[in-house]
Amino acid sequence: MSELFIVATPIGNLGDITFRAIETFKTVDIIAAEDTRRTLQLLTHFEIRKPLVSCRAQNELEAAQKIVQLLEEGKNVAYASDAGTPGISDPGAVLVAEARKAGHKICPVPGASAFASLLSVAGIAGKTVIFEGFLSPKPGRRRSRLKELISTGDSFVLYESPFRIVKLLSDVAEINSERRIVIGRELTKLHEEILEGTAGELLDNLSTRSKILGEFAVFIAGEKKLKKTENNADI
Repeated sequence: MSELFIVATPIGNLGDITFRAIETFKTVDIIAAEDTRRTLQLLTHFEIRKPLVSCRAQNELEAAQKIVQLLEEGKNVAYASDAGTPGISDPGAVLVAEARKAGHKICPVPGASAFASLLSVAGIAGKTVIFEGFLSPKPGRRRSRLKELISTGDSFVLYESPFRIVKLLSDVAEINSERRIVIGRELTKLHEEILEGTAGELLDNLSTRSKILGEFAVFIAGEKKLKKTENNADI
């Protein structure tokens, strides 16, 4: 039975690719990709040449069915999203479900993830963290979901673009100004930046910049964790 490999790729720094990911790309018959042009750049850097097929969010079900057919023909296939781990705010879940339904083995090849990278430098311990990914770009829906997430009292992680990060912080500041926030901008890249503070403090920092560049991962500490920290401080 042929195999589908779900391969994590670097989120910025090419040095973060794993030996296993490179070996997987070299040994499979076909590589499926969210963006074939972007994956081709990665493969070219490591001098890997393989046939590429597209499997992006807009055509994932149709593409997944074609990839399953390739698996049925005995081809081993690797899937890579644009950056990070497929299925985490990236396409991949539909493909995995279709391949599993058809009886094929699915093998994870773990690696870089903005979610895990940000948690590792957040400096706020806790067992429960909600991963939300990108919120709706529509103001009403975004604000409504933010209220729901904040009301849980748990920590959560969001992804945000440079075009909406200031609005996101403004919304958080209005809903709950006391939450501690850790922001990772351009994680693993040349201009990586880690910022920590309340929504208001970070809003003051970013809103005064002439230009905001890069992708953002945002960790918002849970109220439960804040209360525990405050109680410990009183002992």
